[in-house]
Amino acid sequence: MPVVRSRTGGGGAGREADPPKRGSAAHALLRGVGRSALVVCAGAAVLLIAGFAWFLHSLPADEIVLARDADGIVVLTGGASRITDAIELLAAGRGKRLLISGANRATTSGEISRLNPEYGPIVSCCVDFDRSLNTLGNAIETKRWAESRGFHSLIVVTSNYHMPRALAEIAHQLPNVSLLPFPVIADKLHGEPWWMHAPMLRLVLSEYLKYVAAQMRIRLDPAAGARAAGAASPGGLAQSSAAGRGFADPL
Repeated sequence: MPVVRSRTGGGGAGREADPPKRGSAAHALLRGVGRSALVVCAGAAVLLIAGFAWFLHSLPADEIVLARDADGIVVLTGGASRITDAIELLAAGRGKRLLISGANRATTSGEISRLNPEYGPIVSCCVDFDRSLNTLGNAIETKRWAESRGFHSLIVVTSNYHMPRALAEIAHQLPNVSLLPFPVIADKLHGEPWWMHAPMLRLVLSEYLKYVAAQMRIRLDPAAGARAAGAASPGGLAQSSAAGRGFADPL
């Protein structure tokens, strides 16, 4: 009678253990990396949301009264009300000269005087322009203007939601110049509740993300502003002359 041999060891202790499946360690590693990535993304999302809440809370809700005067005034274009407020500050003697930063190439003192006839003489004598295209360009041209004039303090005029980024960029270019913010409150921000209006919410959220990006660039690459100066608009500062129209939006 044929003998059937068992594949088990003596006493039938059982089958040999199966070898480990290939790739199981790699799969476990991938799962761990995936979980870590989810945690990092969730943490970043929480930080962004918390930061946006802080950004909203920090925005001025009302126009302020300046505590002191400055050597110069710079207004970052993007709305005619900003320029009007800046000219009023200049006429009140809060600064010696005004830089309108980011003006359209056709914009001159003649056009501004036409829109603000009561300020015609002071616009003709004491207002300069630059043709920068964005907030970083505004800051670079502001540096050139302030240094050429020997100014050590500036009043910065722009919309309240744009002020944090404007101050960050200008302070990065002019670390030894005192900056006095004069935020202009957009009409839509006076509405209650403005955050229920999708276009305005998108605008403020977009500005917050630009602010975060600017802060990251400034902190990670402190020399970026200096290098960008070489790429600034070749027109540089311009004293006003012929008539023109329009304002550029650097936001």
